[in-house]
Amino acid sequence: MRTFRLQRQKDISGVSGTGIVAQGVVFDNGWVALCWLTETSSVVIYKDIAHVEKIHGHSGNTTIIFD
Repeated sequence: MRTFRLQRQKDISGVSGTGIVAQGVVFDNGWVALCWLTETSSVVIYKDIAHVEKIHGHSGNTTIIFD
């Protein structure tokens, strides 16, 4: 199990802001849980970290930082 954070350099959607916007965990089987730290917080499950990056990477404006 590995933990990570999403750090957003530029908020192109105008919703999540910049800086550390989410925390997550990659389970041993590859599934990912992502918790948004924004005002409209939610927890979302993804099949793998590649899906998280594809959906939330915002063309390089968001970095996945593993702890």
